Amino acid sequence: MTRELVLASDNQEKLKELTALLSDSGFSVVGQGTLGVTPAEETGKTFVENAILKARNASLQTGHPAIADDSGLEVDALNGAPGVTSARFAGDHASDSDNVTKLLSRLEDIPWEDRNARFRCLMVYLRQADDPAPLICEGTWSGVVTKVPSGENGFGYDPIFWVPDEYCTAAELDSERKNGLSHRARALRVLVDRLKGREGDP
Repeated sequence: MTRELVLASDNQEKLKELTALLSDSGFSVVGQGTLGVTPAEETGKTFVENAILKARNASLQTGHPAIADDSGLEVDALNGAPGVTSARFAGDHASDSDNVTKLLSRLEDIPWEDRNARFRCLMVYLRQADDPAPLICEGTWSGVVTKVPSGENGFGYDPIFWVPDEYCTAAELDSERKNGLSHRARALRVLVDRLKGREGDP
């Protein structure tokens, strides 16, 4: 029997990605918006703090187990920025294009060899809102920030994230290939393995 988890996000691209990643796992996700959840305010200073805030909020409002992630792009030349502020790098209501434009402007004079970066994802699972022992899993995906966007797939910083082993950006990968490589996929695989091994969950 498939076990349903509430995804603490209204991001349809993320919901689509996680649904695909969980397709053969025995778990499924439903977006919190479908259940009328009011989103949590992301006031944490770290990825894991924000993920726990979001999962706890979704579980509290629905009474169901919840999964949440917080992720972002860390650029070495910018001392890890945009990091936890990746989604709002260019402002609270910034679009993906706004964030990409700002990041490229900050890196304008940085040579290729110094544009190393990684996507980092912290994923959290709570059995209930007051779960004293949340499952916390991490995944990273290393690459290089390009000088111009390329590709139409994905979202966020994907068009400027060069994947060396694939000779293309994340936005030029098809969804199946990306779902096998991404930071979110890596964190989720660890999470699913741990859920399967945790007796009685969810």
